[in-house]
Amino acid sequence: MAAPAPVPALDPASTASLAKPLDASAEDFIVLKNLHKRFGRQEILRGIDLTLKHGETLCLIGPSGEGKTVTMKHIIGLIRPDQGDVFVDGMNVTKLKERQMAPIREKVSMLFQGAALFDRMTVEENVAFPLIESGVRDKAEIKKRVHDALEAVDLAEHKEKYPTALSGGMRKRTGIARAIICRNECILYDEPNSGLDPIGSDIIDQMILRMQRRYGVTSIIVTHDMRSVFKIANRVAMLYEGKILFLGTPDELRDCPNELVQNFIHGRSDVTC
Repeated sequence: MAAPAPVPALDPASTASLAKPLDASAEDFIVLKNLHKRFGRQEILRGIDLTLKHGETLCLIGPSGEGKTVTMKHIIGLIRPDQGDVFVDGMNVTKLKERQMAPIREKVSMLFQGAALFDRMTVEENVAFPLIESGVRDKAEIKKRVHDALEAVDLAEHKEKYPTALSGGMRKRTGIARAIICRNECILYDEPNSGLDPIGSDIIDQMILRMQRRYGVTSIIVTHDMRSVFKIANRVAMLYEGKILFLGTPDELRDCPNELVQNFIHGRSDVTC
């Protein structure tokens, strides 16, 4: 399979999103209602309301410590809210016990920052692991699905390598392959571009765009990389002090008059020399 055409380096202020246009008739897939979460005395989420449609790519932005990853972990039941509800494809996650979470995790997978690969397994074995865990035993089927997943992220020729022999970007692409191997409808990405050089970051962006275009995957991406935000998002939500300060398209984000939003976009602080 030919590699995707490179995206030219552009100023975030003028970048147009390359995400597939959102189908206005698409049904709601993930719905967060009045989500509250506190850890000890620290109130992280203070009433989050957010709806994501099938096939949509949403970027979650905001200062560190504002609850972006916490919000995503609620979606797959890794964290339970103190108040509020989380719906995934119509199912109320907050009402499910741990043993009832399997149908949700068959629909939604999460790619953590370090990709969470097994160092003693090859790339091929890492990607196959979720299939085997889900009960697939047909070796021919496993081999084909692993090949297809690795080809989708341009890693088929590296299948026999171990994670320690991979670059940071290749490790993250392996994580993406493992996330899509079970044909999940939604992938949650926790800072997929962190620690990567500009080329590696662009490759990850291309992979996310490819997953949306080829498979109709719904994506939520926690990121601080504004170039990626303007390139891959259908919509952007900015969290600030436990609430959604901004929600809209990349164009609306660019034109937002809120000073806090503009300072974040352009990396401006109020610290003076």
